[in-house]
Amino acid sequence: MSFSILKRLPLFSPPFVNVMASSSFYCGVQSKRFLVLAQQLRHYKPPPCSWDDNEERIIEEAAGKFVSQVGFQESVTRVAQNPEKFRPKRASVLICLFEGDAGDLRVILTKRSSRLSTHSGEVSLPGGKADEGDKDDGDTATREAKEEIGLDPSLVNVITVLEPFLSKHLLRVVPVIGVLNDRKAFKPTPNPAEVDAVFDAPLEMFIKDENRSAEEREWMGEKYLLHFFDYEIENKRYLIWGLTAGILIRAASVVYQRPPAFLEQSPKFKFPGLVDK
Repeated sequence: MSFSILKRLPLFSPPFVNVMASSSFYCGVQSKRFLVLAQQLRHYKPPPCSWDDNEERIIEEAAGKFVSQVGFQESVTRVAQNPEKFRPKRASVLICLFEGDAGDLRVILTKRSSRLSTHSGEVSLPGGKADEGDKDDGDTATREAKEEIGLDPSLVNVITVLEPFLSKHLLRVVPVIGVLNDRKAFKPTPNPAEVDAVFDAPLEMFIKDENRSAEEREWMGEKYLLHFFDYEIENKRYLIWGLTAGILIRAASVVYQRPPAFLEQSPKFKFPGLVDK
């Protein structure tokens, strides 16, 4: 089912938010709105890509995690038209959703360790590169989430995947949407080598034009907007931007079935004649 068909289904519109109290969620039983979310999102199919996922990937990013200043949906880069020239390394991130105390839909995020040599202290989604033993993108995302923040894969109901994104190093990142089955059972245990903090934010924030700023940048000869979201929780401030922000803008657009209230301005690339780094 395409996104256009999905838009005709009633999903997470404001009047539906308060149909049930969130107390059932804490008992490990999903509320009606979560059941509807899971059922409808299972029909969502990302745009197809033309290359064979089993082919060898020839482009890798030096770092194993995904905090990039640049990150775009694969379709706007047009690289799928050139599968013989472009076979990127595959990776996944987990968009783990749960119902908050106020009945809002929230997503789990991490703050990278200040001891890391690259992108230290920045916000990211749990995730990493695919291992040979991973059976699919959901396997990769949930395995990495367990390694990074102690999230047991049995607590996550994987619903669907979104269109892949490309990092500035041309690493192919697949966003995996999952629902946290039992919030009370999840006790975050950050891996100190990788994560300083685990927190959550409202998903709808990423399609609202509030606490957001943007800067015009240029990459590969094309201008685009880089989005920044300021967020505060428990007297701590976080800046969510780059690839992570781009993925969450797309996820919120799919879940809430409406475009962001601001201009995204993704570039329309022509595929480079040679990709070596």
